[in-house]
Amino acid sequence: MGLKLPQPSYRGRLTLEEALLRRRSVREYLPEPLSLEEVSQLLWAAQGVTDPYGFRTAPSAGALYPLEVYIHATYIDGLETGIYRYDPHRHYLIDVKMGNYVRDIYTASLSQAQVLNAPLLMMFFAIFGRTTAKYGKRGIRYVFNEVGHAGQNVYLQATSLGLGTVVIGAFYDEELKSIVGTRRDEEPLYIMPVGRVE
Repeated sequence: MGLKLPQPSYRGRLTLEEALLRRRSVREYLPEPLSLEEVSQLLWAAQGVTDPYGFRTAPSAGALYPLEVYIHATYIDGLETGIYRYDPHRHYLIDVKMGNYVRDIYTASLSQAQVLNAPLLMMFFAIFGRTTAKYGKRGIRYVFNEVGHAGQNVYLQATSLGLGTVVIGAFYDEELKSIVGTRRDEEPLYIMPVGRVE
């Protein structure tokens, strides 16, 4: 089961330069929902497919795309609360686990308040073997580079939408994997809470 996401927009509210100027790490959010259109736009910015060959918004060494993006939808208009995996090829959300797991994720991420208070959590995992199979140990570096590219895309897209976000890298890996329900070879790299700001 899953949900086809709304078509992303290719015209932003801000120029690239304005988004760069305004980008900040934001840890406090208004208690308001996000729209499905905003979620769609953020996921597309992170890992959206941008041409018929499957290239994406963020560069990837060898176009191997080791990243998998999951979300916890806590307070999204038109979307049941739960954990979903993003399918960039279909621009689609795949149901993983329905229910509210935000307090579990909060505990696994060292009780950081922004996790508890955000209407959306974007969680980046990596299958390192996709890249290391070609590049060996150097591929580990390439995967870390790639999640940085994707994270900056989310920062800039959030800024353009009038939203706030921050990168979190402090969490208990195995606990987070268990909560989200990932594959055994998917390793967590980032949590990015996203919410509306004043």
